[in-house]
Amino acid sequence: MAEVTAVRPLTGAALEAALDDVARLRIEVFRAWPYLYDGDLEYERKYLQSYRDSDKAIVVGAFDGDRLIGASTGAPLTDHADDFAAAFEGADLDLSEIFYCAESVLLSDYRGQGVGHKFFDLREAHARALGFKKCAFCGVQRPADHPMRPDNYRPLDTFWRARGYEPLPWAIAQFSWKDIGEEGETLKPLQFWMRNLSS
Repeated sequence: MAEVTAVRPLTGAALEAALDDVARLRIEVFRAWPYLYDGDLEYERKYLQSYRDSDKAIVVGAFDGDRLIGASTGAPLTDHADDFAAAFEGADLDLSEIFYCAESVLLSDYRGQGVGHKFFDLREAHARALGFKKCAFCGVQRPADHPMRPDNYRPLDTFWRARGYEPLPWAIAQFSWKDIGEEGETLKPLQFWMRNLSS
């Protein structure tokens, strides 16, 4: 196992400087189950533009020396309002109070060192400092009998619940991306999870 030497928050210019490395990590890590993402840098740069545009966004970087080997992102949910409008339509929630924890990606050689908890700790601390009341994220839903599901796959539900998150059964977002082996993009359902930051 390789060693993670530092996990730290990146904002402003440091965040912007890291985004191309974040893009490369997303392409590599999300190629695996359950995302099966067949990505490219051009798409990634467009996707990550919202983090350049938001003065409240954060990237938490995990490093081996100077090399970024993992990253976790977050921004106000209202920065993604168009993406998630349908998922929260009719909900009795003030979206301006919710901080959105987006992806967490970490190269496989560096797992098992508590980095996942640090990713959440630092994003939640950032959200609290900005006055947000809740944190939310979403995870892709795949059929249990999907032919590419690994036999040894363990969902992260237990980890997320231990962090205080619970699924919102009614909040399902729809995102399109190209799966490995597909000709084009297809819609995928993503389940929202949320926690109160006061608890």
